[in-house]
Amino acid sequence: MAARITVLGSGSSGNATLVQAAGRGLLIDFGFAPRDLGLRLQTAGLSWSNVNAALLTHTHGDHWNRYTLEQFRRLNIPLIAHALHHDALAACDEYGPLKKAGLVHGYTATPFTLGGILRVQPVEVPHDSEPTFAFRIGQALPDGTSWSYGHASDLGCVPEALLNLFCGVDALALEFNHDVQLERASPRPRHLVQRVLSDRGHLSNDQAADVLKAWVDAGETGDIQAVVALHLSRDCNRPELALRAATAAAPHAQIYAATQAQPTPTIAIVPRPDRKQASRHLAPAVDHAG
Repeated sequence: MAARITVLGSGSSGNATLVQAAGRGLLIDFGFAPRDLGLRLQTAGLSWSNVNAALLTHTHGDHWNRYTLEQFRRLNIPLIAHALHHDALAACDEYGPLKKAGLVHGYTATPFTLGGILRVQPVEVPHDSEPTFAFRIGQALPDGTSWSYGHASDLGCVPEALLNLFCGVDALALEFNHDVQLERASPRPRHLVQRVLSDRGHLSNDQAADVLKAWVDAGETGDIQAVVALHLSRDCNRPELALRAATAAAPHAQIYAATQAQPTPTIAIVPRPDRKQASRHLAPAVDHAG
C-alpha cells in the first residue's frame, strides 16, 4: 500500500506535514493554530481524524503552536519531541495538561517505531535552534516491499550523517529556502542575511540541489519518486527558482514547491522491493505513542 505525504504549509509563518500509512497519520510540526490546521486538512480532503501523533523537529515558533497543544489534548493526540524541546514547551500553559494526560513522549537520535507501523530515524542537523532534527520515516511491508521518506525542513548545511541517512529514499521534502543573490541583495538587516547564509541558518536552492543530485546519483534502485521544496523565503526566493534547481537535480521525479498559503497535492509513495539501504537505516526499535 502506498504511503501519502501532504505538506499542509511551509514557510516562516508556519510549517506542518502529514505522513499517512496503513490508516495512521503522523503530523510533522504543527506551526499553525488548530482552526487553520483544520482548514488546511479539509482543503487536502482530510480532517483531524487523520492525525494520530505529532512529531516536532525543533522549537522555533513557526514549527509549533501553543493552542494546537491544547487541541492535541482534546483529541488524544500524542506529542513526540526531544527532551530539550519538551523543556522549552513546558513554559506555556497549554503544555501541562497535555503532559498530565500522558500524551507527552520523547525521542533521541536513535530509531523508534510508531504504533508498530512507521519506523523513524532522527538525525540532528545544524540550525540555530538546538537541537533541530531531520527524519527518515518508512515501513517494511509483508510482501517484501518498503517505502521511505526523508524530511529536512530547517538546516544551514547537510552533515555527513544526513547524507548517509537519506540515500535511497523514495520521496524527499527538503529545504530550498533562498536564492543567494536575492538574499545578499535584500534590504534585510545584515545580521539576518549572515544568519541565513551561515552553516546554522538555511539551505539555499543551490545547496539543496547539489545534495539532492548526490542522493539521486547514489540511489540503489532508481531515482527518487517525488521531491518537495520546503520553507521558501517570501522575500529571497521564488517558486520557479526552487523548482528549476530541484528539477535539474532530480529530472525524473515529481517536483513540488510547498507554499505558506495552501497544502501541496497529496503525494503517493509507491513501495518498492526492499533494499539494504532502507532496512539498514530503519531497524526495529522502541515503540512510541502506539
